[in-house]
Parts: sequence; structure tokens; C-alpha cells
Amino acid sequence: MTKALPGRQRVRLSVLFLSMLLFPITMNYLSPYVSIDGAVGGILAASPVVFAVQFISALFFGRLFCGWICPAGMLQDVAAGINNNPINRKKTDWIKWAIWIPWFGTLMFFLLKAGASLRFDPLHLTESGISVDEPLKYITYFSVVFLFLVIAVFTGRRGSCHTICWMAPFMILGRNLGNFLHLPGLRLQADSTKCSNCQVCTTNCPMSLDVNGMVKVGKMENPECILCGKCVDGCSKKAIRFVFGKL
Repeated sequence: MTKALPGRQRVRLSVLFLSMLLFPITMNYLSPYVSIDGAVGGILAASPVVFAVQFISALFFGRLFCGWICPAGMLQDVAAGINNNPINRKKTDWIKWAIWIPWFGTLMFFLLKAGASLRFDPLHLTESGISVDEPLKYITYFSVVFLFLVIAVFTGRRGSCHTICWMAPFMILGRNLGNFLHLPGLRLQADSTKCSNCQVCTTNCPMSLDVNGMVKVGKMENPECILCGKCVDGCSKKAIRFVFGKL
């Protein structure tokens, strides 16, 4: 039950739920299609700007967006009620890169091709400011929702994050750059001496990470960590905590 959740997790799930409710409004601002459609016509839509903000924010906050804001995150948490099995990351994590690299290459090609004639239109294909503002657009909306849900149901915890998400690579690259530049950032820190090896952290991780193993070796940095804090709040020994500092 939600009432039994730690306060931080109640806040996180509330924010995710609100984000999911707002998805009919925000969908185009996160859309990989709208960004390409605009770029082909020499238009910089809002979504590439959002992706750039995600990259920059990840320098300091990693994939916090994924764990606390992304509407698809809530959808997949709902899907976990059907299939909460950990996903096989070795078989899935590469898929999103296989999608992202050609997509991003195409986006950059058309944006650079436009050159000085490139114009910014944050409302491209979203003239009213609301992504789903007429009945026909609900087909696209429900198709996206269905896709994220189905993949998560058939593959396991947050399966869509591992396979089809076009936003995750921006934040992974941003996090890696932040670490390379030794920038301070929000991250997990563990004290292995406090660990009782109960495995609750690994069981709770929505991204199917071996958190217990990470604690044991003292290496809590992982590109798939979404900083949701479930391992922090679920540890009765307080062996894991949030810190803001350098790697």
C-alpha cells in the first residue's frame, strides 16, 4: 500500500503520477518524431531543447528525470504489478543505443543542414500548446502508452527504459561527462560495513541492478541508475545514502 511507503517514495510516486496525467499535454515536448519532423523542415522544435536540458541537468543530477519525472516511468511502474521480474540487462541495454544513434544522427544532420535558416518553433505540431488537442491525436497517445506498457509487461521491470527510450542516452552521456570532468553531482554512497547482505536493495531496484553487489564493492555508480532512492529508503541498516559530491 502507498501509505506504507517512506515519505520520499510517496512524493516521488505522486510526482510521477502527476506527470503521467499531464502526458497528453507534454507528449510532443518529449517526442522523437516531432524533433525529426521539425528538423527536416528547418525547424528546431521544443523536444530537442528538452533533450539538451536533460543532458545538461545530468551533469549534476544523472538520470533523476527518469526516476522522478518521466511519465513513462509511472506507466512502467504500473506494469510492474503484472511483471516485476528483473530484466536481463545484457540482452536489452544495447537496444536503446541501436535506436538512438541513427535517430540522433539523422536529427543532427537535418539541423546542421538547415544552418543559418534554422528557426525555433516550440509549438511545432503543437499549435495549441497541448499535444493531444483533438480526438485523432489520441491514437498516437494511446499507441505510445500501449507500447511502453507492453514492452515492460513482456520484458520485466522498466523494460522500455532499457530498450526503446530515446531520452536515456542523453542523460547517460551527460552523467558520464560530468564524472569525467569531476563535477559534483547527486549520487549514491554506500557503507559496506553496515550491509547485512539482505538483498532488499537489489530486490527493490526498478532498473534490475545488483545493488547489493555494488554496495559490497563500494561502487555505486551505474549508467542505468535512475536515483529513485528505493534502495536508500528500503535499507534498514542505512548502508546506502544520497550525497551530492564528486565521484
